[in-house]
Amino acid sequence: MTFNLALTGSDLLLLLPEIFLTIWLCVVLSVDFSMRKVSNETLAHLSIGGLLITTFILFWFDQADITGALFKNMYVLDHLAIYFKIMILIATAMVILISIDYVKSFRFFKGEYYFMVVMSAIGMMFMASANDLLSVFVTLEFSTFGFYVLVAYLRDDVRSSEAGLKFFILGVFAAGLLAYGISLVYGETGTLIFPEMASAQGSYGLAIGFILIFAALGFKIGAVPFHSWIPDTYQGAPTPVTAFLSIAPKAAAIAMLIRMFYVGLASFKPMWVLLFVCAAIISMTYGNVVAIAQKNIKRLLAYSGIAQIGTVMVGLAAGTKMGSDAMLFYLLTYLFANIGAFAVIIAVSSAIKSDEIEDYSGLNRRSPFLAAALFLFLLSLAGVPPLAGFIGKLYLFVAAIEEELYTLLIVGLINIVISMYYYLIVVKKMYISEPIDSSPVPVSAPIKAVIYFCVAGTLFLGIYPKAFIDWAAAATLMFSNIAKTTAAAPALTSLVGG
Repeated sequence: MTFNLALTGSDLLLLLPEIFLTIWLCVVLSVDFSMRKVSNETLAHLSIGGLLITTFILFWFDQADITGALFKNMYVLDHLAIYFKIMILIATAMVILISIDYVKSFRFFKGEYYFMVVMSAIGMMFMASANDLLSVFVTLEFSTFGFYVLVAYLRDDVRSSEAGLKFFILGVFAAGLLAYGISLVYGETGTLIFPEMASAQGSYGLAIGFILIFAALGFKIGAVPFHSWIPDTYQGAPTPVTAFLSIAPKAAAIAMLIRMFYVGLASFKPMWVLLFVCAAIISMTYGNVVAIAQKNIKRLLAYSGIAQIGTVMVGLAAGTKMGSDAMLFYLLTYLFANIGAFAVIIAVSSAIKSDEIEDYSGLNRRSPFLAAALFLFLLSLAGVPPLAGFIGKLYLFVAAIEEELYTLLIVGLINIVISMYYYLIVVKKMYISEPIDSSPVPVSAPIKAVIYFCVAGTLFLGIYPKAFIDWAAAATLMFSNIAKTTAAAPALTSLVGG
């Protein structure tokens, strides 16, 4: 038997980010086990160091155009995968930073916490490169396993245990849907690789299979009607874990949806566009309307997240390269605004021991810095110019206009107004209501660093978005040949308001 050493070297190069981060993670865990006196901050900084080095490796890959496929096209490292992996790594690094003070309250398993966070990130990196349905199933469950543990990490907290149990039960249900959907698709097409499905003939079995797969991935991104786990999980989980759940798994699942529908189902675009139009409208409307009644800041951001996913799916509904570009850019703006908001919540919660919106009364007098930062992040989530969220929503809505999805556009604009209402409820509490306690709210250095970084990202992406839009556009060059419309598209757009 002979081996092609050059090919083996190339394979290892394509897997270098995952291999390096896995080895680094094992080193961090070994340090924790063998050096019992090592501090919580040291373990956190070691973990962040590995994440940053991996990020630099991926930037090098992106600039040097190091791409390719492995395992008979099951694993793909392209610019789209690199974009999502960098986003996941940045989100993970910020989550670990805002966790440093939070983890101090843990009695046990402080080092294991960082291990589970980084392990989940590795799983999501593999998700971004999944190019077949088997890889989708394996990588999705690999990353979710870490979250099962993280959500229920506060063993003495009843709400955390309840959130973990609900998340686990619904996660297993989603895994069952995914497995059954994959079996149907394989039975109808005889393949699991997305590009090889492009020439498949339409059938009821194929349609049902992909609907089941969409339902399973809809659970991961929190789209209606697969959102039921989100409010209780967000409220009960440790707040840094909630911040992690709010962006990283959603980004990885969106990467899977893009590959699946833009590559594997490109010829069936008129059919799946309607699916995403309906999901986007329902998610935006339900999330924003229900958020109005929330009294807990974490539950408010949970329903806000459901609405934000509805906004992201506007790009999927467009089904064009412009739609995919807009999704990638909007997810980047959402990363800064959402993690920044949760960083403020962690700082406030550690001081006042509450996540109730009422207890944010007079926050501006207790900490002008935290109040101003949260105000900025909420305005970006609402889509107020000149912040990053405004540019992201504008880009998505222009993609919808290009495809004449006017009903979707109108619903989206109405939902921006609704979201402004409940975001401003929080702002009113911070700036107008009298404080219950006038003592200042301290902010630790790691949380302050994350907030400053997120404020800079929110402002910079809003004022100078071109470089990041170009980066998103370069990541989706593979979709440049997707037709703007198909023969069946006029009939479809007439159903949705075109």
